Amino acid sequence: MLGTPYTPHATRALLLGCGELGKEICIELQRLGVEVIGVDRYANAPAMQVAHRSHVIDMQNGDELAKVITEEKPHYIIPEIEAIATDRLREFEEQGIKVVPSSFAARTTMDREGIRTLASEKLRIPTSRYVFAETLEEFRAGVEKIGIPCVVKPVMSSSGKGQSVIKDSADIEKAWQVAHDEGRGHKQKVIIEEFLKFDYEITLLTVHAVDGFHFCPPIGHRQENGDYQESWQPQKMPEALLVKAQYYAKEIVDALDGYGIYGVEMFIRGDEVLFSEVSPRPHDTGMVTMISQNLSEFALHVRALLGLPVGQILTSGPAASVALLGDGDSANIAFDNVPEAMRLCPSSQVRLFGKPEIHGHRRLGVVLTRGETTEQAVADGKKVAGAIRIDYGS
Repeated sequence: MLGTPYTPHATRALLLGCGELGKEICIELQRLGVEVIGVDRYANAPAMQVAHRSHVIDMQNGDELAKVITEEKPHYIIPEIEAIATDRLREFEEQGIKVVPSSFAARTTMDREGIRTLASEKLRIPTSRYVFAETLEEFRAGVEKIGIPCVVKPVMSSSGKGQSVIKDSADIEKAWQVAHDEGRGHKQKVIIEEFLKFDYEITLLTVHAVDGFHFCPPIGHRQENGDYQESWQPQKMPEALLVKAQYYAKEIVDALDGYGIYGVEMFIRGDEVLFSEVSPRPHDTGMVTMISQNLSEFALHVRALLGLPVGQILTSGPAASVALLGDGDSANIAFDNVPEAMRLCPSSQVRLFGKPEIHGHRRLGVVLTRGETTEQAVADGKKVAGAIRIDYGS
């Protein structure tokens, strides 16, 4: 049963994390009459601007999180970020509150150790070579074992935070420090991964719903320092490799359990498909689906978590998303030259996230485009994004 907000029959969803992806989830929930409560560490986050009400707490503080859940009595708890006291979510799941997709999925994927162990050691899905390290001594030994160059990441982070590449021995201590300074949560452990030379990487959006498993066409993307710059759909790849990727994605999603959308990242190298990471929620590279599909990744996530059938996923042809990136220090952000930028590609869409402040490097919006080819869609998106000027005020 789906209720109506502010009534005794209201269906309530607690959204943990109110960034740009959470904002789209909130909008899709409201399209189905769900009462949405936004929670984040700072006020006026993007999803808070459209939620029915909101709370500002430290989501890694289990007591603060439990207090809000007890107060709001949601039917659904929807983690939108990794930095959450996931150990407390299981308590509420056992009380009958639905954690999306499950407390096990949230706990396992919040750090790279849990998900890499599941995929590589339990499910025997191919990955790059890796080791974990908890001390500088272990870290040095791990780098020696994997070899230089190698990639270093905190076990808990997102959007490339704390990630670096060791290109020679002089980079070792700096990489260790960056991982600790920029990672999320309190874990000191890091992962050292083989520096893969791959042909391309994909995000395979995989939906587990009441009517089975569904796959969106593969999404190709380009990253810098672990943060996506552009994504496009579909990524061209041989059918045999796509079938293999879908098989691996289904194995992982099935093991994590729970209805929702999962962003499964994979590397393609020759005839190999190598698992990288998985997010049990919509993925930043999947923002392209807001223009490429009849049901965006956010609509698919909401349908699945509410127990509704996904039905048929229809695509409209080659499309792309280009991140609008800011770099500054301001609580007074504005955007100039937007009309002129949009005229460069009349079919483009510009989505500004409404983030209230920036301190350093941050994604502030996205440009969405269609084209005869994905290459054309990406080029048009970059042209529009490049013409938009960001004003950081005084």
